[in-house]
Amino acid sequence: MQVSVETTTGLERRLTIAVPAADIDTKVNQKLAEVAKTAKINGFRKGKVPLKVVKQQYGEAARQEVASDIINTSYMEAVQQESVRPAGYPKIEVNSIEEGKDLEYVAIIEVYPEVSVGEFSDYEVKRLNAEINEADIDATIEKLREQQASFAVVERAADFGDQVTIDFVGTKDGEEFEGGKGADFKLVLGSDSMIPGFEAGVVGMNLNEEKVVPLTFPEDYQVEELQNAAVEFAITVKKIEEKTLPEVNEEFMKGFGSDNAETFRSEIKTNMERELKRAVEGKLKAEVMDKLFEAHDVELPKALVESEIQTLREQMMQQFGGMQQNPDLDLKALLPDEMFKEQAERRVALGLIIGEVVKNSEIKADADRVRAYIEETAASYDKPEEVVNYYYQNQQMLSGIESVVLEDMVIEQIVEQAKVSDETVGYEEAVAKA
Repeated sequence: MQVSVETTTGLERRLTIAVPAADIDTKVNQKLAEVAKTAKINGFRKGKVPLKVVKQQYGEAARQEVASDIINTSYMEAVQQESVRPAGYPKIEVNSIEEGKDLEYVAIIEVYPEVSVGEFSDYEVKRLNAEINEADIDATIEKLREQQASFAVVERAADFGDQVTIDFVGTKDGEEFEGGKGADFKLVLGSDSMIPGFEAGVVGMNLNEEKVVPLTFPEDYQVEELQNAAVEFAITVKKIEEKTLPEVNEEFMKGFGSDNAETFRSEIKTNMERELKRAVEGKLKAEVMDKLFEAHDVELPKALVESEIQTLREQMMQQFGGMQQNPDLDLKALLPDEMFKEQAERRVALGLIIGEVVKNSEIKADADRVRAYIEETAASYDKPEEVVNYYYQNQQMLSGIESVVLEDMVIEQIVEQAKVSDETVGYEEAVAKA
């Protein structure tokens, strides 16, 4: 097998591969000999068809099948032979598969970039510290009450805190725009789940009232065509429900696995401590990631970015459950690549940078830390031992945790070398999402 490698542009490589004709013809003849054992051709008994006749009938198909198999195997051998690291699948262009001639084809690929990781001693990062006090626990209990809230229909104008059921239609320049329509849509007024001004526009509306609310989309809205766009929403109120919070009594506490106030508050604090630990570590990790991203200019393989964009799109589809089940939706139009491109590029770049740190430092995911991470995650479930067993019986889930632990170990190594300043803040600030 002959292989030549040509650098075309950036990370793209062009591998020209030639497999000797004798290798191809031998395998084609072997394939035809197998076919001859079972071939059914008029005028011949089964298994008695001459090879020449079998070749006339099945020769082209056999050559195509053999060529496909040899391209797969020879491509992998060529990549190893030339020490090429492909980033994604190759584009194959076959030049010749004629009988008696070498099999010649071109594999066009992108390769992983060379990543040079610098020193971390100049990195300046901030680490948050916080204590959990009784007021923080009270605030958390209040959130639990909100989660257990009930709603009852009322005959009055809608107000903040109420849950309303509405129909709405959004128009821009008199035309409906995609994603701006809803029917029997439940909305808690004051939840800030809609664009600014929408919920305030519903406040004061009565049952069956119709109203047109003029609004402007934010400048940073995810759909570019709607950024800073002046629109109108025609809103109809179909139901108004008032929210009632449950009392913190024995029945309420039993719903969270506690039978008295002391145990209830203790378990809440334990969960808050777990959340605080994750939040503080997560923010420190995010800051280190920012430093890594800013300090390294990495050329990115298009194939990896495209794959990451698709992953992000699928994650968003899952968040909005059922979207992918609607065959009428054009998901790439509704969730275009541009929505995810910047985030995808960042994730790919950081993956390459961290991979280089792992390789240079020969870091491996510590098995004890992996188990501790899984047990900590499982602790919030009713039957933690079943959750732990589930992770260890599911290789994909386990690999995901190992990747997280490995990444955490990289971050810790960088933090050890960086200039770290500690800052004490309140619990709510510490756990607030960036």
